[in-house]
Amino acid sequence: MTATTTVPTTAPAAAPFGSRHPLARVALRRIAGGVLTLLVLSVLVFLATSVLPGDAASAILGKQATPDAVAELRHTMGLDRPLVVQYGKWLGGLLHGDLGNTAAGYAAGGRSGVWDQISGKLGNSLVLAATVFVPVLLLSLLLGVLTALRAGRWLDHLVTTVTLVPAALPEFVLGTVLLAVFFTWFDLLPPVSFVAPGTSPLATPATLVLPVLTLVGVTVGPATRMIRAGMQEALLSDPVAVARLNGIAEARVIRRYALRNALAPSIQVFALIAQYLVGGLLIVEELFGYPGIGKELVDAVTVHDNLEVQSVTMLLATFYVAVTIAADLLVMAVVPKLRTGGTS
Repeated sequence: MTATTTVPTTAPAAAPFGSRHPLARVALRRIAGGVLTLLVLSVLVFLATSVLPGDAASAILGKQATPDAVAELRHTMGLDRPLVVQYGKWLGGLLHGDLGNTAAGYAAGGRSGVWDQISGKLGNSLVLAATVFVPVLLLSLLLGVLTALRAGRWLDHLVTTVTLVPAALPEFVLGTVLLAVFFTWFDLLPPVSFVAPGTSPLATPATLVLPVLTLVGVTVGPATRMIRAGMQEALLSDPVAVARLNGIAEARVIRRYALRNALAPSIQVFALIAQYLVGGLLIVEELFGYPGIGKELVDAVTVHDNLEVQSVTMLLATFYVAVTIAADLLVMAVVPKLRTGGTS
């Protein structure tokens, strides 16, 4: 009998994209979860701002305004519509990149978009955050590795004491102390971080010093301790022990094995720092009068500009969620075995 060979008439179906790329599948799941989180948060933010006493119309027109004038402005702003209609209009605008009109724009009878109002302030905040993040990253990495290698010695105790003392203080307390030292006592730095509209804060570096010192002071200590703990755990790991038994030079063991194993926890640490800066900027900008997104949010709350409050809050929340997703994916890229656990 002659054997016959069966030739398939059709090519095998291609494996789904996600099954061939576990990290891509995890990314899609994380992004979908982030979108759902933001959707739920948008409802909570909208309801929370809507139930607050007072509204923008009354705040803008003042106590001397007639009820008819207030009612007319409320109608212009859409505040007399059902909450469901207001939410739908606001969310639809967000999805199309339209953050809406500010309360001041409505009061003037014209258009003053929320994005036009906050874009410059957002840029100022990004400059401040970057100016804080870079030194925190470098200092915490350097000090965390050094203290892990010198655990229990005088350098470890010195760094721990120096970095954790300012970290134990709230931002407004540490900022006030720095104001007293550098302005009241020595008159070296301006007490208010004034930035002229249309200019970069980098054009007047002195205005950044006190806000940066405050935020660096409260973040370097905790970041250093977390990196120190991750580095110590890496130094006790099996790859490091095997490398030492094989007679590899200690400097190479630390550089090639310990630091690589400590990289994943460090990513999470810096993600936490970036997320913390969202809240820390609100306090520091208000304290030093820095014209950033945090101070703009406080001003919007003061005048009951709910639309601006809602939009700014969602922008900050989107940044927070995006950093969380990016950190998770970076950790999985560095530690491939986590992809299987994340997709099982």
